[in-house]
Amino acid sequence: MSAPTKIERVETILWDRWLLIRIYCEDGTVGIGEGGVHGWQRPTKTMVDTMAEYLKGKNPDYIEHHYQWLYRSSHFMGSVVQGALSAIDIALWDIKGKRLGVPIYDLMGGKTRDKVRCYMHVGGNTKDDLVASAVAAAKDGFTAVRFTPFAPDYYLHKSYTQWADEAVDRVGAVKEAVGGDVDICVEIHRQMAPAESIWLGRRLEQFNPFFYEDPMLPDSPARMAEVADHCNIPIATGERFTTIFEYEQLLEANAAAYIRPDLCLCGGLSGSKKVAAMAEAKHVKVIPHNPLSPVSTAACVQLDACIPNFALQEYTGESEPPKSDLLVTPLELVDGYLIVPEGPGLGIELNEAALSGPENPKILDTPIGFDGSVQDR
Repeated sequence: MSAPTKIERVETILWDRWLLIRIYCEDGTVGIGEGGVHGWQRPTKTMVDTMAEYLKGKNPDYIEHHYQWLYRSSHFMGSVVQGALSAIDIALWDIKGKRLGVPIYDLMGGKTRDKVRCYMHVGGNTKDDLVASAVAAAKDGFTAVRFTPFAPDYYLHKSYTQWADEAVDRVGAVKEAVGGDVDICVEIHRQMAPAESIWLGRRLEQFNPFFYEDPMLPDSPARMAEVADHCNIPIATGERFTTIFEYEQLLEANAAAYIRPDLCLCGGLSGSKKVAAMAEAKHVKVIPHNPLSPVSTAACVQLDACIPNFALQEYTGESEPPKSDLLVTPLELVDGYLIVPEGPGLGIELNEAALSGPENPKILDTPIGFDGSVQDR
């Protein structure tokens, strides 16, 4: 490795629904990162810009030290702070990999696999549309699909039985259409109370879902454990968590078979690697949550490549604009698997022309029920 360099400046880029950053070093090395959650890119950008003042002139090699200093230097925590720290962490790992000429996974223990199994998002307004989307994904080579079992207007149903019956019907239709060669993953989006999620989960057991995601709000590991204990489907949760301490409580409660760290929210690659190690000690596997830009996908693949307890990778495809325009060379997808790249750092290069595209930072819509109450998104 060449002589130590220093961080020169930090650039933040609002690109479509995502917040990207670049950290520039005096020796010309540029690290790419991403942070935050959809709808809250602007406050996260402000947080990164604030943290940039600390980073200027620092050695980019001291990744953990910089995280600890920035995390502990304020009374404020939560998603905006952690989104900013995650973006910085990913970019610093990208710098280290590029300066050493190796992929990030080489710096985190080396590869445990050569390709990463993905599940594809599928959906549709009607049951027939949902089934057609799932069948199309299977024909494209995906061996797992993920979808919400509810129709788009589910929150207008006045009868919970009607809501649940419709969900069971849609899950059953997808399972029949794709058969035993494709795993189905059911995403509830925190729409139910524990008792409701248990009742629906028991009805869905017949279809053998790969996982039952966020069947309730994730803020009570003890109650999530009750759901796990009372329905025979593996629970997946954790995409909203921002620290290792929240995952510790979840794992200690035996509340999930799969955890879902978001690399752009829970401390970047460093934080997610720690979470994966904690889960490994509990025989729990990892299904990284993906904010779904090509940069976050590339970061996820670096983590997936180096942890032994990887299970599945969230994916929505990157062959259509604006995502298809962002990278000079997209990650390679073959029969539902992303090939682990060999290039240094994240293994990607941003397309400068695409960065001038319009931002789309709107807050995502939150459903309002038939009685005027707010539903969780």
